[in-house]
Amino acid sequence: MSAIASVIELIKHYHLGDVVVEALRGVTIHFEEGDYVAIMGPSGSGKSTLLNLLGCLDRPTGGQYILGDQDVAQLDDDELSEIRSRYLGFIFQSYNLIQQLTLVENIEVPLYYQGNIGSSSRQRCVELAELVGLGDRLHHRPAQLSGGQQQRVAIARALVNDPHIILADEPTGNLDTSTSSEIMDLLDNLNASGKTILMVTHEEDIAHRAKRIIRMRDGLVVSDTQNGRPHPAAVVTVKNN
Repeated sequence: MSAIASVIELIKHYHLGDVVVEALRGVTIHFEEGDYVAIMGPSGSGKSTLLNLLGCLDRPTGGQYILGDQDVAQLDDDELSEIRSRYLGFIFQSYNLIQQLTLVENIEVPLYYQGNIGSSSRQRCVELAELVGLGDRLHHRPAQLSGGQQQRVAIARALVNDPHIILADEPTGNLDTSTSSEIMDLLDNLNASGKTILMVTHEEDIAHRAKRIIRMRDGLVVSDTQNGRPHPAAVVTVKNN
């Protein structure tokens, strides 16, 4: 398989007054097309910072982020927005649906940013609603849906621009065990169809649904395994504090 994205010696610092927080301290990871990755680690390990950088929601302090054949770490805000809208799909723990819009309109939101609204795009949204089992809820608003149903809408919305990579931040964090399993079944099926999924989770059982588990601590990758064995492209770094 070919690398769909790579971060190389990625560094991210935050300034809190006079204090510099080293959120990432030189992380190198190569993600392959069709990968299904769970990123784990305790609070403050850098996993959420890494996901934000992968999602072009923030810029690194140093290092490279190669998406396809482009170093997106060097892009300006408009260019990053273009990358997000065309190449990335997002699933958030809190769903992030717009309460005033119907289910199908929420799925359609990313297409507004592409100026791609019309009968064909609406039909695609309807088909995605059916894919996630909500074809009979098209005109319901978020408040009329359960948490699991709202997360299904978020998954459909993440797919609407046919993204190269789906980024999921604690996608089952607000759901009960049964509903979590249903959502993970959806993600499993999406990966089986060829979608690349990069997921942050703190739940071991959820992580083990993925094919590859990357564990982080103190802004570093401390293990990178696939099916219980070291990943062939693993770059595990040990540094002194």
